[in-house]
Amino acid sequence: MHYPKVVRSYCPKCKLHTEHDVEKVKKRTASELKWGQRRFRRATRGYGGFPRPKPEGRAKAVRRVNLKYRCKKCKYTVQPPSWRASQLDLVEHH
Repeated sequence: MHYPKVVRSYCPKCKLHTEHDVEKVKKRTASELKWGQRRFRRATRGYGGFPRPKPEGRAKAVRRVNLKYRCKKCKYTVQPPSWRASQLDLVEHH
């Protein structure tokens, strides 16, 4: 799927429609101090087996797409709800 790099969208800070730069959201590395990560480390340490069954089958063909819209006027960033697409390419609109 092709998606434009620049979109006219509503900016809640400017309170009007402005041009926004679009970029894909990159996944950050998980913090070792978060409770879920601490629980995972505790469950997987030692001689015991892995606490969950290994995932079977292949990965989903369609992934969730997270986009960030950055206002060109005030640089305010909005991240709307994600949606599914098998492939996403940000392209220059001509």
